Amino acid sequence: MPRIIVKEDVCKGCELCVNACPKKIIALCKDKINAKGYHPAQLINEEECIGCKSCAIMCPDVAIIVER
Repeated sequence: MPRIIVKEDVCKGCELCVNACPKKIIALCKDKINAKGYHPAQLINEEECIGCKSCAIMCPDVAIIVER
């Protein structure tokens, strides 16, 4: 089952991954703030991830790893 891992310490909460996800299963985590002061992205429904890598391709900070 594919899934993403967000390197929370690197993510700047730009939401490019949120907008790129065709399944709309990535959102910013409003409950967390990383060391840089940003809300990191998180996968909100792991079962629906198709492993397309759109989120990782769009991430300007290389903060997303896609596992298949």
